[in-house]
Amino acid sequence: MSDILNKTIVLVLNRNWQAINIRTPQDAFCQMATNVATALDIEGESHIRPVTWDEWITLPVREGDYAVRTARGAIRVPTVIVAVNFAKVPKKRPKLCSKTIRERDGNRCQYTGKLLKPDEGSLDHVLPRSRGGKDEWENLVWSSKDVNTRKGNRLPHEAGLKLLSVPRAPKELPVTALIRNAHGVAEWKLFLNE
Repeated sequence: MSDILNKTIVLVLNRNWQAINIRTPQDAFCQMATNVATALDIEGESHIRPVTWDEWITLPVREGDYAVRTARGAIRVPTVIVAVNFAKVPKKRPKLCSKTIRERDGNRCQYTGKLLKPDEGSLDHVLPRSRGGKDEWENLVWSSKDVNTRKGNRLPHEAGLKLLSVPRAPKELPVTALIRNAHGVAEWKLFLNE
């Protein structure tokens, strides 16, 4: 049961009930016990109520709920908590990886403009790594595999290629747009735009 304490299965909302983070039950219990957060007791869309730590530890564990066993008995693990004194929605840039580069470039080869399926493209370093190119937004583009192979360790103009647009880092997004419900927690659907 201690494994559950370290799984990121608790959605954190700001005081305006906007998703801002994901935490472990261990973190959530600490925030609740110190009155930094309250848990939401959720029974469908029509019954959602904030509950303080003192009341939370007395609530019964419902069927299907995660719980931790303590000397005082079982305590239900909350699925959603509210950070009561926090109003902002932090912003964050998406993680730099082939998927986010592909999404930024609209699934198009940045040399030919051809729309590509995910398995037809690959990351290309505009300035090749062998020539000092770095893994950064401004040096990575989505390219068709055959164009990337043809380009090799050359600069685009050396390979007779021209970029259709200058690669840039994407704008920072509200973290709400980046939170994913990887564990499929039903109650999160009330607060996420997935």
